[in-house]
Formats: sequence, structure tokens, C-alpha cells
Amino acid sequence: MTIPHLAAADGTTLPAIGLGTYRLNGSAGVDAIGQAIRAGYRLIDSAVNYENEGAVGRAARSAGDVRDELIVTSKLPGRHHRYDEALTTIEESVFRTGLDRVDLYLIHWPNPKVDLYVQAWRALIEARERGLVRHIGLSNFLPEHIERLVAETGVAPVVNQIEVHPYFPQQEAIDYHREHGILVQGWSPLGHGNDLQQHPVVVEIATAHGVSPAQAILAWHVARQVIPLPKAASPQRQVENLDVFGIKLTDAQVEAITALGRPDGRLSDQDPAVYEEF
Repeated sequence: MTIPHLAAADGTTLPAIGLGTYRLNGSAGVDAIGQAIRAGYRLIDSAVNYENEGAVGRAARSAGDVRDELIVTSKLPGRHHRYDEALTTIEESVFRTGLDRVDLYLIHWPNPKVDLYVQAWRALIEARERGLVRHIGLSNFLPEHIERLVAETGVAPVVNQIEVHPYFPQQEAIDYHREHGILVQGWSPLGHGNDLQQHPVVVEIATAHGVSPAQAILAWHVARQVIPLPKAASPQRQVENLDVFGIKLTDAQVEAITALGRPDGRLSDQDPAVYEEF
């Protein structure tokens, strides 16, 4: 299955869908991630705090000829934002994966009250220059955080991974990133622990296209040029989630799903302006 790619301002391209791997750990995680790669996934999302870089790396190393097509991702935790600690943490990520590099490395959260994210960003820039990572980006950063990084380092991220789903569509943020040539990845793209996939608007649109509610939601992400990162361990769900690029929602259908957004739509009230994760 051929996956389209989206391009950032600097020419970096990323697959238009990826695999979330939170809680895909150990041997079962290796098996699930390996199956996803065989199904066609080329963007594999991980993080130091997921404690599964080893499983992701083992699956990637077993991928054979497609290794160079893979974008293996990890993220720097908040407890290691200081420059020297950040560099060491990135080195350890590479060692844990067993790969010669991590393809995309992100700062997991800005933790603005701690105010060390500029140091962390300088460390990611250095890691890229040293060849430890190929591309660098952010996760859960707000526009003001991004603008400060660019002002102080002159280096813009290729991607920002943020919470995006129909109950929290983030239209203003998406517009900002598009204007600045920064790709958007969406975490928890199908929602989590809520009734999103049973919502009548979603069910009606899915039925109209002869697809599942999950596929309709992922097609909504694709239509908005957001790179969704759905997690799935079963081969059937993995394949179903990939098979969304032939679903062409109308503008009205995209707008109807976007209109499901709620003021309190965040899944866990994790506002990057105040939320911190270490």
C-alpha cells in the first residue's frame, strides 16, 4: 500500500499517516510493530517515556530493505531538557533502538514553567549536526513557544505533534503551522475513552462512504493535512486504519466533523501552556 507524503517548508517529507506505539512494549510490541511495517506503515512514533524504543528499534531492524523508508521517531522527556542531559538522552535513544540513527526526534512537552526548552532545542540541533538524528521537531508546543525557539536559534521544527481529534479540532493551530511550513501530527486522532466513534454525525458520514467510523475520522484528518498517529495492535485494525486515502470527504462533511469540537474537548486537560510532563 502506497502512503502519500506531506512536505515541510525545508523540503522534509513525512508519510501522511503513522503508527502510534504507546503501550506496544516487549515481544508483543515487536510483533505488532513488525506487522504494521509489513502492512505498509513507514512512520513509527515512540518516545523515551513510552519505554519501548527497544521494541521499535528491533522491529525496524527486522524490516529488511524498507529500513531506509522508515521514519522512526522518539521524544525527549521533560526531565532531560538541560543541554548536556538532552544530548546524552538522545544518544541513549539511539543505543536503545540499535539503529545507527533516530529518524525524527521531538521535544515531548515544552514545560514552560521550567523554561529549559530552548536548551533542549539547541541539543536537538547539535544531535542533528552530529548525525544522531535526521530530522528534529516538537510535540505539544504552542505558537509562542515555537516563535521563541526560532528567534533564539534560527532553526524551525519540521513538525509539531499535537492533540487533534474531532472533539478538539485545533483549526487555529493547524492554520498557524500551515502558514509557517510546519507539518502537524495528531496524537489520539480517534479520541480515547469517549463516544466519538458512535457520534451520529460520524456514523452517518461513515455509512455514506461505506467505511467504519474510525476510517471516516482518519479521512477527516487526511483532508485537513494532519498526519494521524492511530495506535493499533491487531493486524486487521492496522490495515483498516491505513486504508483511508481513497475516502474523499466533501467539504461539507469535513466541516460537519470539525463542528463537533468542544471548548473542553481535550482528552485529559493537558494544556501545554500549563501542563508539564517529566
